[in-house]
Amino acid sequence: MSGVRPDILQCIGDTSLVALRQIPRSAGARILLKLESENPTGSMKDRMALAMIEAAETDGRLKPGGPVVEYTGGSTGVSLSLVCAVKRHPLHIVTSDAFTREKLDHMRLLGARLTIVPSESGRMTERLTRDMIERARVITKETGGFWTDQLNNSDQLRAYDTLADEIWAQTGGVVDGFVQSVGTAASLRGTGEALRRRKAEIRIIAVEPAESPVLSGGKAGAHKIDGIGVGFVPPLWRADVPGAIERVSTADATAMALRLAREEGVFAGTSTGANVVAALRLAEQLGHGATVVTIMCDTGMKYLKTFGAAIAGPADS
Repeated sequence: MSGVRPDILQCIGDTSLVALRQIPRSAGARILLKLESENPTGSMKDRMALAMIEAAETDGRLKPGGPVVEYTGGSTGVSLSLVCAVKRHPLHIVTSDAFTREKLDHMRLLGARLTIVPSESGRMTERLTRDMIERARVITKETGGFWTDQLNNSDQLRAYDTLADEIWAQTGGVVDGFVQSVGTAASLRGTGEALRRRKAEIRIIAVEPAESPVLSGGKAGAHKIDGIGVGFVPPLWRADVPGAIERVSTADATAMALRLAREEGVFAGTSTGANVVAALRLAEQLGHGATVVTIMCDTGMKYLKTFGAAIAGPADS
């Protein structure tokens, strides 16, 4: 029974790469979307959660059955909940009402204990991020747990080496541009650096919320693109990795997420919408014959209530 995997963690990675057919018509270049929704929790964060936990187990920072603590907007928390459930580590998550109910419920269902930090009108802000970090620090001290500390944890970078390897193999090395939105900055940095080692001239584009453009020198602000735009420059950010930074608004990211569903049959979240908006911009610059790869960060099933108002219309009864 060589086709049987020993546990669900062995299903992380090796995700599909598909071409968008309708949306990039006017761009000239080919846009490919890496379907990270195929990971067990429906998110690319499964890769980094497994990498962080296994690194800590290997070097003894995390003992067998030891508790784990993290602050998260949702997808990292869900992924850690999966990994900790399989590996039998109690997990305490610090999160907020700014993030989707679907993600919070998913974490609870996988056995995580949640501490909810109130937000300002359901929006992501710098203050909220810092409040969550401080609460996680206090809980770590109280419990003696292992704090994965995703904003500072470089162990996750190795997960994105694998992602880059997959992209390179799936495209046969035909990649002219890579586009990724920035939360912790680990996925952009890890994947971008690994691709650039293979092809020095590849264009790497970072994406951030237009309402909080701190990476490109603007002021922090509130936005509603889950998982990105923490409100300050994250420690893992390296300014020399991307050749440019694209600002995408919450409205444009949401509109593109809906277009992906309706025109491509791809149901993704708003961070994916932002990625595709920026990928289209790069495709226009590179022109006919170029290949741009970007990431479907997670499944839109995590955002059903968020998209509810946008999809209601006169045809409903």
